[in-house]
Amino acid sequence: MEYNERKVDEAALALLYLTSFSEHGTTRAWRNIAWEVTDRLYEKGLIHDPKGKAKSIAFTEEGEKQCEALFNELFAR
Repeated sequence: MEYNERKVDEAALALLYLTSFSEHGTTRAWRNIAWEVTDRLYEKGLIHDPKGKAKSIAFTEEGEKQCEALFNELFAR
């Protein structure tokens, strides 16, 4: 099946907002998105490198702004 990767990445970033939390001054989210999506978000500079032992990912400043904005755009009432 072919799909629009940009739309999937935007929806994934928006959904990460649901599980986001602040830890030591960094906003993080539980890593529950497909690896290929988190790899693309990393390549776009929206999250820090998702590979490692941590069960969460850390947002970059831009990623933190975009995830909340996309969540509101896609899912807010």
